[in-house]
Amino acid sequence: MQVCLNVKGLGVTIEGSGPTVVMLHGWPDTPALWDDTVASLRDGYRCVRFALPGFDLSQPPRPVSVDEMCGLVGSVVDAVSPTEPVTLLLHDWGCFFGYEYASRHTSRVARVVGVDIGDTNSGAYLKSLKLKEKCMIAGYQLWLALAWKLGGLLPGLANRMTRFMARNMGCRTAPEQMGWQMNYPYAMQWFGSFGGLRGVARVSRVMGPQLPTLFLFGKRKPFMFHSPRWLAALGTTPGCGVQGFDAGHWLMRQKPSLFNASVRAWLDRGTAAQTRQTTEAA
Repeated sequence: MQVCLNVKGLGVTIEGSGPTVVMLHGWPDTPALWDDTVASLRDGYRCVRFALPGFDLSQPPRPVSVDEMCGLVGSVVDAVSPTEPVTLLLHDWGCFFGYEYASRHTSRVARVVGVDIGDTNSGAYLKSLKLKEKCMIAGYQLWLALAWKLGGLLPGLANRMTRFMARNMGCRTAPEQMGWQMNYPYAMQWFGSFGGLRGVARVSRVMGPQLPTLFLFGKRKPFMFHSPRWLAALGTTPGCGVQGFDAGHWLMRQKPSLFNASVRAWLDRGTAAQTRQTTEAA
């Protein structure tokens, strides 16, 4: 059974029962990204998902700052789980914003599953990239940031630019579900729009050291979104885990069975360990 809520203009869908898992998608996706994952988890977990602000194309554009995004995520978490910390399941820009929320509110987060985006704001990551890789990253991100800038005046062109880039990156989202309104995080990154992205927490200081983290990533990409150093450190941190897939950026759609089994197994182990600790304490 589905339960639907409206939290500060965000349509929130809840399915299943058990420990709460809040799912954040990224660009250029919708909550439908998690359909198969919800189906694999809802018999043991309470799955919560919503469209990031501005990503619901049935609504007007809604770009938000990092502070505003963290506030909205916090409002959803508080609405669906007011007393217990939640698990975050994150992908792409959902990772960036979810990591930042977790770093600010560690008491409200029990653990994190990050998909394909790691310590991208660290010096170790920048040092790990070759010049060609840096140029490729700048190229696609600036293209999307420009599409955002053009969207208000030339929405048709901006949509074509967005869908062209998504297709070339291997995104399987239907073209009609992608629009220039989704590109504002890239304008934040490159133009400093809506407060920019400066001052956010270092992922490597929070994910792993402070919060149990499972990191899943695709190995079939022209460049990675994590540093080898962070991956090695996370892989040797108790309670954490890393796993690479023979896939690209959208693991949950390219390798759904393997992806969902890996997420479920890690969550089940953590839940069982927590249950044992609670029983022993009692």
